Amino acid sequence: MQSNSTTPLSELHVKIIESIAAGERTLKIAGKLYLSRQGVEYHVSKLLQQLRVPNRPALVAKAYSMGILLPGTWPPEAPRTDGRIPPPRLERFTVP
Repeated sequence: MQSNSTTPLSELHVKIIESIAAGERTLKIAGKLYLSRQGVEYHVSKLLQQLRVPNRPALVAKAYSMGILLPGTWPPEAPRTDGRIPPPRLERFTVP
């Protein structure tokens, strides 16, 4: 079964994207999420495939463009609803 970018992301994958966007290294992510280094790398590779991007910076950019990460927050965070990511928001944002 081939995954695509419309498949909802798991809470673990969202936490990994948040950590990557915050600039955390693989070992720090592993310790924070109670995974091995290889476990984090596995999930990152699955995220790269699922979102069809070539590397971590592109993963973060795509996460922002899809509404997975909320713009204007630090550290980066995703909206939380039942452990799943809502569909991308289509409304426009205005700067006051």
